[in-house]
Amino acid sequence: MKTLNGIVLKSTGGFYYVEVAQVVYECKARGIFRKKNNSPKVGDRVTITVPEDGYCSIDEISSRKNTLRRPPLSNIDILVIVVSTVEPAPNYLVIDKMTAAAVDNDIEPVIVISKSDLKSADELLSTYRKSGIKAFSYSSDDPDSASHIKELLKGKVSAFTGNSGVGKSTLLNILYPDLKLETGEISEKLGRGRHTTRTVELFNIDGSYVADTPGFSTVDLERYNMIEKENIQFCFPEFEEYLTTCQFSSCSHTCEKGCSIISAVNEGKIAKSRHQSYVAMYDEVKDIKQWQKK
Repeated sequence: MKTLNGIVLKSTGGFYYVEVAQVVYECKARGIFRKKNNSPKVGDRVTITVPEDGYCSIDEISSRKNTLRRPPLSNIDILVIVVSTVEPAPNYLVIDKMTAAAVDNDIEPVIVISKSDLKSADELLSTYRKSGIKAFSYSSDDPDSASHIKELLKGKVSAFTGNSGVGKSTLLNILYPDLKLETGEISEKLGRGRHTTRTVELFNIDGSYVADTPGFSTVDLERYNMIEKENIQFCFPEFEEYLTTCQFSSCSHTCEKGCSIISAVNEGKIAKSRHQSYVAMYDEVKDIKQWQKK
């Protein structure tokens, strides 16, 4: 019998698949986790026991730096939000809800803009770079344009999200050309296009862990990772320097006179679309009671 430390790559049918030094062990979780409503999640760093006979067991879950209910993932470093310039056209509110949900969960949001060969990505790049969020563009006709994205993901645990048709799979194929066939198999396993599975799986690719799953949807981020009304302002990085200079300490930053954030919007220091998204998100949750969030 031996004790090892690893990362949970997949959970299905009550079994957990834990990678230790590139070897994957099929494990069962001890019942105490279920009793405490703290079952292992994909991305968890865990301690397992490997017996000479029988199933391996997950004995301990290390402290999580973040966790999402939907999709059930933990310890994510980067949320890659793939947006296309056309077909489908970018929806700023949807993008901003995703970036805010990431920031609220201590996950770095990164915007990757596809189809820049069909329409300029300059407006999108300017909006998000001004906000302090990393933003890149790439073209499928120019694979080298994605090289800096791959470097950013190196050694990280990242999850890819975006509307259908924005080019997530194309981007993954560009980033990891040697695994193109496996990327196709990943899509098939996850049921992309059929929406019949909620399976979440991490794939170790060139030392980076990548999750690409249809379960990582905008609806899930909104419904299961709802941000408290008081915390939304902190999920917009460009607001930070103005938060303490409003005329009233209780300022909601939506319409009040003397609001420093509104002044910054009017002066072009904060993108108007970003503030509009903030107001929309604030209005969505301002009247929701605590019991309604459960």
